Amino acid sequence: MDNVIDKTRDRGGLFAGDDPFAIARAWTAEAEAHEINDANAIALATVDAQGMPNVRMVLLKEIEAAAFVFYTNYGSKKAQEAEGAGKAAFVMHWKSLRRQIRVRGLVSREEGPQADAYYASRSLKSRLGAWASHQSQPLSSRAALMADVARITLEQGPNPKRPPFWGGFRITPVEIEFWADGAFRLHDRFRWTRPDAQSSWTVERLNP
Repeated sequence: MDNVIDKTRDRGGLFAGDDPFAIARAWTAEAEAHEINDANAIALATVDAQGMPNVRMVLLKEIEAAAFVFYTNYGSKKAQEAEGAGKAAFVMHWKSLRRQIRVRGLVSREEGPQADAYYASRSLKSRLGAWASHQSQPLSSRAALMADVARITLEQGPNPKRPPFWGGFRITPVEIEFWADGAFRLHDRFRWTRPDAQSSWTVERLNP
């Protein structure tokens, strides 16, 4: 990556490289070999119109050349809050590796062919579930939900298209922090920052 302003003196090993997305992909790939479940799980943070925060676990599905992508129902609280603020943050934490990545950035929808392809890659039951669930809305009972799934199965058949209310969100970061556990709690932390998505990155080491 061009024009990285590196203010560190000893950034190497796990933290080496001029592309933070490549580092994130490498750490995630390593975690996939060690974590018992869902190495791509992230704690996604948003705020509502009153500034009250929310956080929940979701699965990160892609680390692109310049962004992170997850998928959800556009009617869900996380979707409405992310779009309302235009910003979101998340953390990936791997207990087995004793590492984490924190991201803060700008939010935009992914609802084109890329979203269609990901939706088509899901199991049939998951695709039908996306149609049936009014995510984050009150539900009278599980039986009512399963009745909706049965109805949708008859309506949509064996090859449902992606629902218009379901798709992806792309988080384009302005800040990424890589953290690795250190002896005596003297952790290694490197923060990448930039004022906007078009600017160069500045990298600096942080105190533990």
